[in-house]
Amino acid sequence: MINLDYGIIGNCLTAALVSKNGSIDWCCLPKFDSPSVFAKLLDKEKGGSFGFEVDESYTISQNYLPKTNILVTHFESQDAAFEVRDFMPRYYEDNGKLHTPLVIIRYLKLLKGEPKFKVVYDPKIGYAQEETISRIKDNYIKSHTVEGSYDSVYFYSDFDYESILNGEELTLKKDSFFMLSYYEKILDQTIDRCFLQYQRTYAYWLNWSEKTTNYNAYNKQIRRSALVLKLLTYEKSGAVLAAATTSLPETIGEVRNWDYRFCWIRDASMVLRVLFELGHVDSAQRFMNFIVHTVPNKGDKMQIMYGINGESILTEYSLDYLSGYENSKPVRVGNAAYIQKQNDIFGILTEIIYQQFLYFKNSLEHSEELWTIVTQIVHTVSENWMKPDKGIWEHRAEDQHFTFSKLLCWVAVDRAIKIAKLIHKTSVLEEWEALVSEISFDIYKKGWNEEVGAYTQSYGSEALDASILLMEDYGYLEPHDPRYVSTVKAIEKELCRDGLMYRYKNRDDFGLPSSSFTICSFWFINSLYKIGEKKKAKEYFDQILSYGNHLGLFSEDLDFETKRLLGNFPQAYSHLGLIQTAINFSGGISDQEELKNL
Repeated sequence: MINLDYGIIGNCLTAALVSKNGSIDWCCLPKFDSPSVFAKLLDKEKGGSFGFEVDESYTISQNYLPKTNILVTHFESQDAAFEVRDFMPRYYEDNGKLHTPLVIIRYLKLLKGEPKFKVVYDPKIGYAQEETISRIKDNYIKSHTVEGSYDSVYFYSDFDYESILNGEELTLKKDSFFMLSYYEKILDQTIDRCFLQYQRTYAYWLNWSEKTTNYNAYNKQIRRSALVLKLLTYEKSGAVLAAATTSLPETIGEVRNWDYRFCWIRDASMVLRVLFELGHVDSAQRFMNFIVHTVPNKGDKMQIMYGINGESILTEYSLDYLSGYENSKPVRVGNAAYIQKQNDIFGILTEIIYQQFLYFKNSLEHSEELWTIVTQIVHTVSENWMKPDKGIWEHRAEDQHFTFSKLLCWVAVDRAIKIAKLIHKTSVLEEWEALVSEISFDIYKKGWNEEVGAYTQSYGSEALDASILLMEDYGYLEPHDPRYVSTVKAIEKELCRDGLMYRYKNRDDFGLPSSSFTICSFWFINSLYKIGEKKKAKEYFDQILSYGNHLGLFSEDLDFETKRLLGNFPQAYSHLGLIQTAINFSGGISDQEELKNL
């Protein structure tokens, strides 16, 4: 079965996807959202890649070095074996500054014999839109575009450059290296320099993982997912990406293909909520700085999403010359959803700001900035909560009164009240408490459908929606509230298929959904756990963990029949859902044996 059998490497400025056979099939430089240098993922013929060819006598396997984002691809035959250790350098220098060069290092470690292989080095800069040529210079290969917007990359190695470009067979007789750099290097690149960067990067990731909270159950899966989330943070601004890719389809052959290399306020806030719980408060602090510097001034509209440097215009267009992943067109760059109105963003953002006030010491200036954002949010909610919107799933048709959006408006005001009490801004309480009660009663009366026996997707609708499962998580309902239990049961009956969840089953702008949205399955498992069906929840959780790829990574969606990974990859939403679910199973359990007895 064709699957997203890739690992991700990165340095929190950009990332690359490496196939289980050791081919870099996706990489954008110099940033996550830059045009691609390798895009075989989106067009096998035109996209470009950087990999290895070995004969049929070799078996190939792949794994991460434990507790790191260093990816190892192992090639072995009866007489020869070697490893390719892929990473992007990230470490602290002696002066305490973080070193994150725009470099991919492929360190080849000789294990036995004299392995033979060919190198496929085929960069196609700028989404392969124009021709890329590669020429040998004094001590490197320079690849650059011929027409259109000029761009270039530099390739270094201790192998012969002519042999590499000609695709000739190479023999590994000692540890060696390949390096791709966005900038020309000033110092000579040697195996010793690469090994030193390898060791420093290895130490960096071990130290980062050491700061991650340990849990009695599913600790390995939690840590791997946390490492993925870290790679999806953008160091320069504090933004968090939804995924590292664009246009991987939700269903093969359909058109639900979107660019996810941006920062959704809702998704990022959820991710930071989880990273904070795992002990990585620095990421939460950087995201708050991103919010302070990105959220518009008073009176301006807050967008649902921004570019990773805070860009507000994310114009969407198609690259029609690319065939798309498994011929699923279109390949999109940009995302038109940035103009949408989604009232749910306010609640999750206010939740993060509440945590900031609750757990951190803030300077007076920073506190005033955050408090101003909170008052702005409450003002916006007060004027908009009763209006329809596009909802969490970004429907591109007519606006509706989505219950989840109303819920998150309630969350926004509820957390704002908590913040006001923390900092003794009591003058707003009477007005805000009246507002939160009004929203709560509205949801109670209009969101509930007595015939369905559940809170439904939108007011007056009979359609069910997995996002409603979060009513308990955000504190609107208690887990044993009869309405919540009934809602979980109704959603299970309607949206669950062998432990995997539809987001919803009613027709949307593009027809009927046909794949499982992975985070919804985690929400459902959490809900089962909360209402007391722990054994069933654990069975479903163990089952879905088996659907991850060979490295335990998840994309946005799963195919119901084949369990194939679909959608953009790796998906922050999916991995945060995995972490939240695993933490629930670890709560109050003293050892692995107790978990088995659930």
